[in-house]
Amino acid sequence: MSVTKQTKAMATPQAAWRAVNQAVEGKVDPIGVATPLIHAQLAWLSHPQEMSDTLAEVSTRLWDMQTHAWHRILGIPSKDIVSPHPDDTRFANPIWSESAGWDIVKEWYLAVTHQVQDMLYNTPGLSGRDRRRAAFWWRKWLNAIAPTNFLFTNPEAMQKAMETRGESLLRGFNNFVSDFQAGDVQMARPTDFVVGKDLATTPGKVVFRNRLLEVVHYTPTREQVHETPIVIVTPWINKFYILDLNPRKSMVRFLVDQGFDVYITSWKNPTADMRDVTFDDYLMEGVGQIIETARGISGAAKVHAVGYCIGGAALTTWMAWANAHYEKKQVPVETVTLLTTLVDYHKPGDIEVFLDENSVKWLEKSMAEKGYLDGKEMASAFRLLRSNSLVWHYVVRGYLFGEAPPPFDVLFWNMDSTRMPAAMHSWYLRNFYLENLLIRKDALTLAGEKIDLGRITQPLYSVSAEDDHIAPWRQTFRINNFVASSRRYVLSSSGHILGIVNPVVNPPKREYQVGVAERHDTPDEWRERAAHHQGSWWEDWMAWLKPKSGKLVAAPAVATQAFPALADAPGSYVKEI
Repeated sequence: MSVTKQTKAMATPQAAWRAVNQAVEGKVDPIGVATPLIHAQLAWLSHPQEMSDTLAEVSTRLWDMQTHAWHRILGIPSKDIVSPHPDDTRFANPIWSESAGWDIVKEWYLAVTHQVQDMLYNTPGLSGRDRRRAAFWWRKWLNAIAPTNFLFTNPEAMQKAMETRGESLLRGFNNFVSDFQAGDVQMARPTDFVVGKDLATTPGKVVFRNRLLEVVHYTPTREQVHETPIVIVTPWINKFYILDLNPRKSMVRFLVDQGFDVYITSWKNPTADMRDVTFDDYLMEGVGQIIETARGISGAAKVHAVGYCIGGAALTTWMAWANAHYEKKQVPVETVTLLTTLVDYHKPGDIEVFLDENSVKWLEKSMAEKGYLDGKEMASAFRLLRSNSLVWHYVVRGYLFGEAPPPFDVLFWNMDSTRMPAAMHSWYLRNFYLENLLIRKDALTLAGEKIDLGRITQPLYSVSAEDDHIAPWRQTFRINNFVASSRRYVLSSSGHILGIVNPVVNPPKREYQVGVAERHDTPDEWRERAAHHQGSWWEDWMAWLKPKSGKLVAAPAVATQAFPALADAPGSYVKEI
């Protein structure tokens, strides 16, 4: 899940066309922008009949648009030819419909956008991968030239400027300068929150530290806790406090209040001297270590293991390793919970537009120079996947309206990026994304053991999010087709973050579907029989987990002689920049 600084620059149309021109001239196309666009053009040229039919359809649509425009100019009622997508808020202001002139601008932009996208998806003789990539990059360019992004084609921004006598534009210029100095369009200000004061406030202690992670053990809130502790393996591509944002949203605090003994990984933000750290190291010194720390403090023989995103991929890999390494009854994990986790990377979602052999080689060269992948580069890739809401919205509100981004804890966390060691990240991209070896029996050898997901027999609880563009739910469902354990699968509403950070509230804000998954199930087969519920899947998880958690026992000490308190939660690694 990566993108270079050059990819970040693709948010502008000028950079996009420059990449296309370089590819046409035979120059390098390191991130695969121009190649699928050229393939699409050649595909249409080699299918003249299909091209002729499509041009006839375009002609009809142009006539309809022209008729609509004349009707609006003459004051004759006319229904929109093209309507914005329900999620597209760029044209929500009534002026885009009430004013004939602005309605025509909106309609022509939407008509061109939809026509180009339809033609790309209908390109004859083009591979599915090139089709998706061409459509993606054209969509980024079309998003960039939207009339709402420019002062003199944004009636709301012009009205704001007049009402404030230009003050909004002055503030917007100051916002632009601030973002230019920061090197990115900011969704949140660095001063909005303080980690450990406003965020990540659940009490606890750092009870273990090595070169890769700190283990945070949270203070129990009950005198008795469930015998089996919970260990949470967070992704190292972000900081762990997304699961402990504030008392109202914190999954960690929820689990502690439910009577669980909870431990979480806080990964170190790598520097150049960690360039040779491997994926094996993250498994053994990270996943394996937090499990042993939790067992050592709690005295429990086994733990409930939870993995989120790439933390879930690492946990799944470690589980396959552990089931090969230990005798069956000695595997130190009672159950496995996976949150928005991919194990089959055949169709990893929109992120695939950044990942092919050339782009990975380019990344490896960049990482070799620095020893790591800069987290800002990867964060830019994720933002580009949803450029309207995560890039252009902040450009418009910040530069044209002169507004500062409102304090929002999730966006602050999103901007608090981390780095990845060069060796580990290169191995991960190649073996998981490019080669998709995790699902191939014994194709990988890690820490001396062949990796086979079919060896995993511990009960599995998997959660995905319906609008997740980072780990598409139909692809995360594939875990059920590989493991040999009992499986319960949950599809939450919302996306990669808010589908998981989904506290219990009344009235409920979200909903979910849940049901047993069979090994032979397809996503659609499972969904047909899944039960639908209003509210948070956290409640269903507790109903599934607690009967598997043993008896209630006296809450363990937060720290022990073998695992002394090294710092107060949230620790020091999470504060590294």
